[in-house]
Amino acid sequence: MKRSKTPTFLLELPLVVDAGQAKRLRAHFEAARCLYNALLGEAMKRLRAMRADPAWQEARAMPLAHKQERKEAFTHLRQVYGFSEYAMHDFAKAANCAWIRDHIDAVMARTLATRAYQAANRVCLGKAKNVRFKSKGRGLDSVENKWNKSGMRFLLQPPEKGNQGWLLWNKDLLPALIDWHDPVVHHGLKHRIKYARLVRRKASSPNAQGADVEGYRYFVQLALEGRPHQKKKLTVGTDVVGLDVGPSTIAIVPQQGEARLVPFCEELKPDARAKRRLQRKLDRQRRANNPQNYDEKGRIKKRGKRRLAWKNSKGYLATRRRLAHKERKLAAHRKSLHGRLVHQIIRCGNIIRTEKLSYKAWQKQYGKSVGRNAPGMFLEHLRRTVASTGGTLSEFPTRSTKLSQYCHGCQTYVKKPLSERWHHCPCGIGPVQRDLYSAWLAAHLDPPNPIPSIAQDSWEGADLRLLAAVEVLQQRAKEGQALPRSVGIPRARARLPESPAPNRLALVYRRGRLEALG
Repeated sequence: MKRSKTPTFLLELPLVVDAGQAKRLRAHFEAARCLYNALLGEAMKRLRAMRADPAWQEARAMPLAHKQERKEAFTHLRQVYGFSEYAMHDFAKAANCAWIRDHIDAVMARTLATRAYQAANRVCLGKAKNVRFKSKGRGLDSVENKWNKSGMRFLLQPPEKGNQGWLLWNKDLLPALIDWHDPVVHHGLKHRIKYARLVRRKASSPNAQGADVEGYRYFVQLALEGRPHQKKKLTVGTDVVGLDVGPSTIAIVPQQGEARLVPFCEELKPDARAKRRLQRKLDRQRRANNPQNYDEKGRIKKRGKRRLAWKNSKGYLATRRRLAHKERKLAAHRKSLHGRLVHQIIRCGNIIRTEKLSYKAWQKQYGKSVGRNAPGMFLEHLRRTVASTGGTLSEFPTRSTKLSQYCHGCQTYVKKPLSERWHHCPCGIGPVQRDLYSAWLAAHLDPPNPIPSIAQDSWEGADLRLLAAVEVLQQRAKEGQALPRSVGIPRARARLPESPAPNRLALVYRRGRLEALG
């Protein structure tokens, strides 16, 4: 009988770790890394043996219509070769040898076995090409328990004794920094703790605040039973909202409210520029340390199957650490911007309609924008939030709807190149910005029906709303802000007032600063 699943949310707290505790924690993590690699190697060994069996090919050759027969054949093979989660739990008992047992208890070993099996099972199901073993340099940066009763667990004092909290692992008590004035922390610690997870992250340098001698910071993540904290100011709208998500912009058009066309995560641009500078510095240091690995054109030499030997200086390692820290900050900033945009959309309405897009295909054509803005991650965040508010998010295929080619006035499809950013039809609809128009059509689309059902009187007020959204961006362009080309507004510089004095030099903006032209 399956155990009932209760809702779970996470709460992260920083830990205070002294030098002795940090040394023991590094030993624990190294033992967990060795055990995980052993379990992963055993899982892949069993998978290769199972795939080499002729019965595996016979099971694959069965017609897809015979679902029950295929399932029984694959299940039998998994039982014969011990490729299952519980079989890996049994192997973990033998793999957890004497020196590892001093660091990793039996429950945590089973957790690592589950983690290794899930990685190998993704390869078995075709969801991944290979597994990744944890090298000594990369290491294993998180370990968790299955419950909060034994092994690694979080202890919380009752209010009358001080409300302090510690993470207990082996014989170490690691105090947690708890801000009881934070409503998120206060709400989370009132719920039952399911299990605890210890996470370590690289700081920018060993001298950073809270870092140990190797530059690690330690945190505890508590898996709590219940619902996460929701701010009171978050109100949920009831309107139907259409979205048009692009690599650099997003159009938000409700059926009744204000329409918006905003650049996607434009606050990330300074972080991305700082990251690129560190990447260029890292490349210069690597080339200076290893000139023998580059040819006369500056390309890395090809040695066939032989691997090149690379020398890493202390400056190179310091720059690489700073780059990793910048990546973590950029990811946290992006997640915060996604959350803010999701709440703005939910405030308009929790019935969302958008196109079903392939963000992996976008990576080939818009690699930098997709890597910086992560539109797929944003849509996953939006889907979870809409579900938690009781709303619905409908995705419809682009092949059948083709909203960017549709005109509701004459009800015809006209194919437009990607460079054409404005919709202007001879029937009198337009000119209107292409992304805003697609989002407006999506808001009036019934998911089972590929053609939007729009009353003509709804367009009379909508064209003004869409025009107002474009005027906001035109004003920003006149002020000198560079906008994505997909907006369809040519880039403009700031227009400064002319000086009344005839002999004064004219001032213009150039590369973010004022310059004088004779």
